[in-house]
Amino acid sequence: MSIFFSGLMAPLDKNNVDTDQIIPKQFLTSTSRDGFDAALFYDWRYLDNGEPNPEFILNRPCYQGAKILLTRDNFGCGSSREHAPWALKQYGFEVILAESFADIFFNNCGNNQMLAIALPAQTLEDLFVLSEQHDDIHIDIDLENQVLTSNKFAPIGFDIRKDVKERLLSGLDFIGVTETLNPQIDAFEAKLNADRPWQ
Repeated sequence: MSIFFSGLMAPLDKNNVDTDQIIPKQFLTSTSRDGFDAALFYDWRYLDNGEPNPEFILNRPCYQGAKILLTRDNFGCGSSREHAPWALKQYGFEVILAESFADIFFNNCGNNQMLAIALPAQTLEDLFVLSEQHDDIHIDIDLENQVLTSNKFAPIGFDIRKDVKERLLSGLDFIGVTETLNPQIDAFEAKLNADRPWQ
């Protein structure tokens, strides 16, 4: 088995988490792509006085350093801001498990080398039940064979779009994939110029 990623799972038991909840709009003023991790889930992570909210799941000591986020349906809905996957990745998350994802958010994840895995509702429910019993669930992710494994549950298979899988395995984003086609693009342009020199 080839392990693509391995890490601690943290549960966020919420449906319809939109991009404004992932990173509120007041933190989108920076021209840099860095520094968004502090604003991740800001309204949930912090109290009105700016202190960490002890009731929020990601503030619990046992989930510090978590790399895999377990959540519910329709994650990443709302606006198309790419800051949402930036904030998640800068915080440390590499993998998100949910029933479904907003299309633009899903594509943004893949383009930022984050793995978004859609799982059936019952599978997610089983994982949430396990997370109530154990706060140390580590998961190995074999992307090549599309399977999740752990010492806490039986192997779980998952589907993923072929193009997203190839980008994640190669470490390329959309631009990187396009650059691998430069020889074909150059050949096409040379032929076009030869066939239609007036253009």
